Amino acid sequence: MANVYTMPNLTGGIDTNIVQIVAQVPQFTIGLLVFVFGVIFIGGISTQKVRTGYADVPMWSVMASISTLMIALLMTIKAGWIDGVTLGVVVAVTIMSGLWLFLSRGRGEF
Repeated sequence: MANVYTMPNLTGGIDTNIVQIVAQVPQFTIGLLVFVFGVIFIGGISTQKVRTGYADVPMWSVMASISTLMIALLMTIKAGWIDGVTLGVVVAVTIMSGLWLFLSRGRGEF
């Protein structure tokens, strides 16, 4: 019976292990970025709603997308962590959420 799972080589460092994981499970990077976006977005909205009674959804969308963009940019340092299409989608979501925030504000509201 063939061995289905091979143990990763742990002597190469954590970045090598993550690249091996991404090679085996390509959705890992996308799932990680969606998780980070969701935690910041939902956590920020719920905390602001508890404190002030009002949740500024466009602002938290920008905060979550910028945080996700920073993590995605850090992933570009090592080849194989993130592909260009995923990075492009993250940049597009950041730009769209910035436009949403800009268009949702009234005159002199910033």
